[in-house]
Amino acid sequence: MENNHIARDELHQIALFAALDDQQLASVLKFSKAISLGARKILFEKGTPAEHFYLLKSGQVKLYCLSAEGDEKVIEIINPSQTFAEAIMFMPKHNYPVCAEAIKDSELYSFDMKQFRDLLENSKETCFRLLAIMGRQLHGKITDIDNLTLHNATYRLVVYLLEQLPEGAITLSSIHLGATKSIIASRLSIKPETFSRILLRMSKQCLIEVHGNDITLLDVKGLRELL
Repeated sequence: MENNHIARDELHQIALFAALDDQQLASVLKFSKAISLGARKILFEKGTPAEHFYLLKSGQVKLYCLSAEGDEKVIEIINPSQTFAEAIMFMPKHNYPVCAEAIKDSELYSFDMKQFRDLLENSKETCFRLLAIMGRQLHGKITDIDNLTLHNATYRLVVYLLEQLPEGAITLSSIHLGATKSIIASRLSIKPETFSRILLRMSKQCLIEVHGNDITLLDVKGLRELL
């Protein structure tokens, strides 16, 4: 894959790059690079120097930490069209705070952090546009933290399932879990066995029907009432 494989129009759809004008995007593209990452391959490890941030084109990547005992905690699951590691540009220490590993075969673009930061330092207007965009993203993260800390496991799982639905869906709908149940359970801070028990209980309540990674939401209204 060549650097020019990614188009400006494609970048304009990504929140981080929406603040840039055409000339700035062209400059960013000069320093971009396409990367192919096989399933279970490490992109970067916690504590290593951070020189690039990334945009996922296809596949899936997990961001995670390891406890002192070696247990894995998934921080976030990255899906296509999402950027990650960009916040490190604005931190005092430019080291990756988590590990990144491909869940499945993935294609990414890497971008030079120093070049992007230099671009922002030369344009106050671009900085303010980017701050507005990142402020909206931060609001979403705060909601995630609220769900993880203030609500029980069933609540978090129901919220996750409903988030997979098309907007306004009120009737029977089917969704496909894009990652394994163990990874999703880790992302939601739920033990795998608890995750399975909740799915089983909701199945017995005729709220859902589970077939592997495919879940049919039999009673969307009933699930929303649980919240």
